[in-house]
Amino acid sequence: MLEGLAEQVVIVTGSGKGLGRAIADDIAAHGGHVVHVVRSEDAAVSIEEAFGEEAAIVLGDVNDGPAADLAIEMAFNRWGRLDGLVNNAGVIAPIGRLTDVDPDDWGYSIATNLVAPYRFIASFIRAVTDQSPRRIVNISSGAAHRPIEGWGAYCAGKAGLAMLTRATQLEYGSQGILSFGLIPGLVDTDMQGTIRASGINEVSRLPREALRPASEPARAATYLLSGSGDDLAGREVEIRDATLRERMGLPAL
Repeated sequence: MLEGLAEQVVIVTGSGKGLGRAIADDIAAHGGHVVHVVRSEDAAVSIEEAFGEEAAIVLGDVNDGPAADLAIEMAFNRWGRLDGLVNNAGVIAPIGRLTDVDPDDWGYSIATNLVAPYRFIASFIRAVTDQSPRRIVNISSGAAHRPIEGWGAYCAGKAGLAMLTRATQLEYGSQGILSFGLIPGLVDTDMQGTIRASGINEVSRLPREALRPASEPARAATYLLSGSGDDLAGREVEIRDATLRERMGLPAL
């Protein structure tokens, strides 16, 4: 049991399915509360069915200007506090070489994977709260650190997010705002189905059985949110790191 999560209130974007849902479930399992930010009514219904009266939902795209402030307002209205933020919502599209994709789709990818997390982080920092420290977990990717064919937009957005994690820690760490990047590895989610369908690079040709369950990076996220990993603030935490897996209570690979 991660005692540091008990009664904490955490905003999780893209919590309707996949990794975001697994993170939200794990927060709740450790006694925390979640403000869910999702963009589909189906996702909202699923959360309501799973969380019941505990469900606190902001329905909208993370690119919508008011989304971050609405999530923060809901946290304070429901529980009177705000402790954490998980920037999980992201898109892999467009998949294709740079000159083969629509520039507008490329821009939407950067907006979703980088600009929207910035907006949530900025609003989170501005929120007046007695809780300290407060923690931010940005869902990063190995693609932030190496180019992958057909993923130009995704790689660029995640690379920017990795630097945003470091910049946030540099500027606000001394004020009790701790920022982490979490590289979840290849997780069995709908995004991986989209990747396999593209057939454009070596990642798309990996069999589904090579993927790891979402519960593993979800546990890593809650570990960081709980305060157990505060010494890792400002870093990109790699789920495949053997020492970190042991520390987080995850099985060896």
